[in-house]
Amino acid sequence: MANEAKEMLGDVFTPSPEIVANATVKSFEEMTRLADKDLQTFWGARAEEFEWFKKWDKVLDDSNKPFYKWFVGGQVNIAYNCLDRHVKTWRRNKLALIWEGENGDLRTFSYHALNREVCKFANVLKSMGVKKGDRVTIYMGRVPELPIAMLACAKIGAVHSVVYGGFSVEALHGRIEDSQSSVVITCDGSYMNGKIVELKKIVDEALKRAATVEHVIVYKRTGHEVYMEQGRDYWYHELVALPIARAIGNNRCDTEVMDAEDPLFLLYTSGTTGKPKAILHTHGGYMVGIATTLQWVFDLKEEDRWWCSADPGWITGHSYIVYAPLLLGATSFMYEGAPTYPYPNRWWSMIEKYGVTVFYTAPTAIRGLMRFGEAWPNRHDLSSLRLLGTVGEPINPEAWKWYHRVIGKQRCPIMDTWWQTETGMFMITPLPVVNLKPGSATRPFPGIEAEVLDETGKPVKPGEEGFLVLKRPWPAMLRTIYGDPDRYVNQYWSKYPGVYFTGDSARKDEDGYFWIIGRVDDVIKVSGYRLGTAEIESALVSHPAVAEAAAIGLPHEVKGQAIHAYVLLKQGREPSDALIEDLRQHVGHEMGPIAKPEKITIVDKLPKTRSGKIMRRVLKARAQGLPEGDITTLEE
Repeated sequence: MANEAKEMLGDVFTPSPEIVANATVKSFEEMTRLADKDLQTFWGARAEEFEWFKKWDKVLDDSNKPFYKWFVGGQVNIAYNCLDRHVKTWRRNKLALIWEGENGDLRTFSYHALNREVCKFANVLKSMGVKKGDRVTIYMGRVPELPIAMLACAKIGAVHSVVYGGFSVEALHGRIEDSQSSVVITCDGSYMNGKIVELKKIVDEALKRAATVEHVIVYKRTGHEVYMEQGRDYWYHELVALPIARAIGNNRCDTEVMDAEDPLFLLYTSGTTGKPKAILHTHGGYMVGIATTLQWVFDLKEEDRWWCSADPGWITGHSYIVYAPLLLGATSFMYEGAPTYPYPNRWWSMIEKYGVTVFYTAPTAIRGLMRFGEAWPNRHDLSSLRLLGTVGEPINPEAWKWYHRVIGKQRCPIMDTWWQTETGMFMITPLPVVNLKPGSATRPFPGIEAEVLDETGKPVKPGEEGFLVLKRPWPAMLRTIYGDPDRYVNQYWSKYPGVYFTGDSARKDEDGYFWIIGRVDDVIKVSGYRLGTAEIESALVSHPAVAEAAAIGLPHEVKGQAIHAYVLLKQGREPSDALIEDLRQHVGHEMGPIAKPEKITIVDKLPKTRSGKIMRRVLKARAQGLPEGDITTLEE
């Protein structure tokens, strides 16, 4: 592959003949044509690749829009397809998971071993009275026991609610209360940046106000002293050593037969105001959607080593760390800690050490690592990599090109994926055979119909900005907001009749490529001109001194709104009035005088969610002295 000619033709990246020849899907256009011709046959064929206890009667039931149902009448269990299905084949001895702790600990699990651990823990949950439909809250560090707990819940039909390890007491308590969980699974602590995150301590505080919780299971990761309440708190390692966990010696646990539409998990996503929303996903459609997208977009082969650097606690981790790789029988790598601990080469050293072939991360992480320069990645052999990917927010072209050149050595196509917690799976994304434009998520995945509409619901002209919508249902879609179906309809289906409103603004170019601009509330209107915060931030980041940037619009008597920008400088760059003025002129040069920021503030950090998204509304609220709304997803 190293010798294959790759081209950057202007702003278009052309994949090599070798990548095209080896791709699972040779023609994006042909698959899109098949899906458009008969959507139900298209997705039905994908579902045939898995094992069902009973085949569905109907692929899609749209009789009660927008409460769509997929694979109606089918009986299945996603955990069965992740584990039981493989241990009956040669894959039982294949590595399912390679894990490295921040302190250098190493653990590996074959499919046989992972299945054994899942069965033991599933038996533990059953012994505590957890049954089909019960909710279980998981609040852990990035350790193998987190996906084991998720899979154990799925195996017995319980509904897991994973809360990112490190959220505040208030955030954890609110999610436990809303889901009415009876069991909480946690760790004594976890490692991040060389420090211990006090997870059990946070659980103890949250449970002082959570009446529904009967049992707390604690995995011992750090070994530091924690409070254990008798009759409520149990050590994970002691429970899985009991005869009940081993099911009298055979390490088995029967897999619950689930309806395709039975709930699999709740995952909370923050709104701009009010309490976070519990997005509900189900066993059947979610399984089909995530496995198909991972297989086609990242072209996983039996010999690949896949690394999605997200946390299992986010939708990216649910779909593409835990479930989809196991559905495909892949080998995944998972890392516990921070990308810069103890040095900014930690990620690159592990790619080299474990022979990672496909790497999927966030633009925020790429920009953060760009700050440290090229010397850190260049000291490592990254030749095992053949595909790269990004997720979480639009990637600015400057970061795309750095990622392609420095990490991918101009060999690796970058799969820039747009999707949401609500969609469950990739929605707008390239396949490896598609020509790429840095900064564009390219086109809708086969079977997905996306459009950019104006305020009246009409498609905008190529190049014009509008509201991104999805015009037909898809298998991995959310089914509702847990406990609040009216909010589900009002938030996602009421702006345009019969059309899913994503809440993002975008534009589509002459080639049908989509360019995501950002959340609708991340658009600044200056003197009648609508400017996307992502565009302004990309202009700032293209300056050689800037590592990251955030732009917001604040009220202005004359312009309506004025642009205020916050920037992080690269290492070795010092703030000065001259630099600030240079940055203003640079944005004006890149985007036109109308986009020049009114004010630029140089900062040491930006408010971000733990999934890496910049919380611009928090900057806006702080600048105006207003309430900050729901900040439970904010990093410390």
